[in-house]
Amino acid sequence: MGVSHLPVLDRGSLSRSFALEDHPMPTGREEEWRFTPLRRLRTVLADAPADGHLEWSTTPLPPGVELVELEPAQARARTVEPPVDRAAALAVALSGGATALRIGDGVEVDEPIVLRAHGAGGDVRGHLLVEAGAGSRAVVVFERTGSATYSELVSVRLGDRAVLDVAFLQLWDDDAVHTGHIAALVGRDARLRTFTVTFGGESVRLVETVGYSGPGGSADLYGLYFADAGQHLEHRSFIDHALPHCRSNVVFKGALQGAGARAVWVGDVLIRADAVGTDTYELNRNLLLTDGARADSVPNLEIETGEIVRAGHASATGRFDDEQLFYLQARGIPEDEARRLVVRGFFADLLQHIGVPDVQERLMRAIDAELEQVRS
Repeated sequence: MGVSHLPVLDRGSLSRSFALEDHPMPTGREEEWRFTPLRRLRTVLADAPADGHLEWSTTPLPPGVELVELEPAQARARTVEPPVDRAAALAVALSGGATALRIGDGVEVDEPIVLRAHGAGGDVRGHLLVEAGAGSRAVVVFERTGSATYSELVSVRLGDRAVLDVAFLQLWDDDAVHTGHIAALVGRDARLRTFTVTFGGESVRLVETVGYSGPGGSADLYGLYFADAGQHLEHRSFIDHALPHCRSNVVFKGALQGAGARAVWVGDVLIRADAVGTDTYELNRNLLLTDGARADSVPNLEIETGEIVRAGHASATGRFDDEQLFYLQARGIPEDEARRLVVRGFFADLLQHIGVPDVQERLMRAIDAELEQVRS
């Protein structure tokens, strides 16, 4: 299978290449880096060998599913898109190959496939592939915990009519740094859903790109993040509608609390001239729970054809709704419990989309733990 080179967004914000020389050291003046605290990313942007490692573990793999190691050349050839930034290019160059999760054609997996990575410190580079064969159906969960300075490229390929859910859970310790490029290619009449959940880490920057290899493809990108004092959580997405009759939907929600808590969401959608019948929408909502927190939300939409079903976006950032709090307290609910219920309600619809009860319950407990920090 060859590499799929998706065209660059017209505003020139993405450069796709495996070659490190095509990704110079950012200065912070570039559009794609202007929100990022580059001083925190010095290690992942430096061309230096990795000195750390992640402890990987997986749930038992069912029949028709395999986990294999790929040599560097083979890994590049099977990756759906070259890296869009320097950190991801370095991850590929220094990872020494890739780990590929392959789901065979027509294989339907009933239970989630969980891949856990735990860091014990140090710098780590990763290159991962998820390949869902034609007509397959599966749920894959990547869970990241512990401490590390981690950069990665994740390639997700869906064959025709495949149905794949992929959850990325960033549950790092407070001192972790994580950058990543998640690149997906959706086949004819295939359906992809991704869930990006970011709670832990000092600084996390994830870029998600989606392209289509056949008409009728569908992609839903869901995101949930909770930034505490001093945390920087940045999520970017670019959906390239180059083929007809495909759809996409992006919904990201975040809560922020504490001095210096920072969240960034940038959503780009490009509908090209041949992408007639496109249906796309993106939404970002941010909830500021305390003073001193800041959220930047930047939706972008480019349309090159008028023959579309729908194209739109919405973005809003606001403070905690005192009227909702008053309404609950007036009915005898204590303030702390009322606050918890409002924030739970803010995230509830996203959590329901995940569809994995254990993950939903764990994340709800994590939200409660975040709110407890404000209380204390």
